[in-house]
Amino acid sequence: MKRSEEITNQYFAYLEKHIHDVISGIVPEFMEVNEIAGELAVSHKHLTDTVKKETGQHPCYFYDQKIIREAQQMLLTSDKSIAEIARIFTYDPSNFSKFFKKMTGFTPGEFRLSDKK
Repeated sequence: MKRSEEITNQYFAYLEKHIHDVISGIVPEFMEVNEIAGELAVSHKHLTDTVKKETGQHPCYFYDQKIIREAQQMLLTSDKSIAEIARIFTYDPSNFSKFFKKMTGFTPGEFRLSDKK
């Protein structure tokens, strides 16, 4: 395996664990990509360049996508309010709704209702 593939795989594995830790309340907030790079013992630029080279996308793209997938899952499978879910994801409810709509085209409420139809 090439070193660039190894770094990219490490990033995805770290991202998976980190997001789970935030949702579970083990970690109080999401890390910045530069902090994740530090945990992987590479520079922010090297991590960004490597992930972009291997996948065609910036690391933040995958970070946001993973957060959205987890939020969608929680919206569909839990009876928690949207505000509670926003707080689990360390967002202010208003900012969470804006982020969710920007990423999916739906507000969290619209997304939850569309699944019940």
